[in-house]
Amino acid sequence: MTPQAAPAVAAPPGPEGSPRLLIVDDSAFERRCIAGLLADLDGLRVEFAAGGLAALEAIERDPPDLILTDLVMPDVDGLELVRRVREARPGLPILLMTAFGGEDEAVQALRAGAADYLSKSRLEKDLGPTLRRALDAFAVDRRRRMLNERLVRRTSIFELGCDPDLAWALVAALVEDVAALGLLGRPDQIRLHVALQEALANALYHGNLEVDSELRQEDESAFYDLADARRGQEPYRSRRIRVRSDVDRDRAVFEIADEGPGFDHRRLDRPVEPEDLSRVGGRGLLMMRTFMDEISYNDRGNVVTLTRRLAPASGAGPAALREGPAR
Repeated sequence: MTPQAAPAVAAPPGPEGSPRLLIVDDSAFERRCIAGLLADLDGLRVEFAAGGLAALEAIERDPPDLILTDLVMPDVDGLELVRRVREARPGLPILLMTAFGGEDEAVQALRAGAADYLSKSRLEKDLGPTLRRALDAFAVDRRRRMLNERLVRRTSIFELGCDPDLAWALVAALVEDVAALGLLGRPDQIRLHVALQEALANALYHGNLEVDSELRQEDESAFYDLADARRGQEPYRSRRIRVRSDVDRDRAVFEIADEGPGFDHRRLDRPVEPEDLSRVGGRGLLMMRTFMDEISYNDRGNVVTLTRRLAPASGAGPAALREGPAR
């Protein structure tokens, strides 16, 4: 038999525009105690959900800015609540309350995406300071969102050596720049990440280090061994990758230039062959073409320009909270 969700209960409203805290606990006594501890905490609107299922329903209707949840509950426990919310709304911070002996579960919740945890035995001392830290972070994030909403255009130029770790960090930063505008949904952010990583990998390995993709097809270990060796040899180690990012509210344009000999980019115009999907080293150009709206090369073939048109990102629907992200 499926347990029924207890209804969410709203506390007296706080100042309009203040961040909203959803407290999740199946014990009415615990909810009253927490409400008493929060009576003197200004700048916060507090709501209550009497269980994990009620919390999920409340989040679907109107997502709060912060969640404080008990760990042990009879329907959906705190750990499962953390997992479902993090899958559907990865930016929503969740704090976990644990009773004595719940430290192992708290560690699991932190690994699953909880922002922090509090011991119920220390709530009187720790709840206020912990929530104030969360409120400070919320205020900073809100100001950042307000600034991003007013962003007209952002241009960045980076120059990298042959360090792949730094290249992958740059890819993440470029995607974050686009995501901050709120104009690209999570699935499209992942596609953008894949396309940019493939473009940087081509510039690094095939461009500056001149490692043939056929070697990776034959022996992937030999491919990376040769790349590592060339990173310390001339002329390869002195070569640079120059990345220019130009993002406005209509499109994101990325120009990636390497200092290698270039390649014959005319093969981009040929139809996609079935074997392209199974080749270890031949998928990069296919992924770039598939996930970007436009892709072009200079005549030499060592500068690629990738364009992604932007549109308002859609939020996660109710099914995402109940069943996880769509595939």
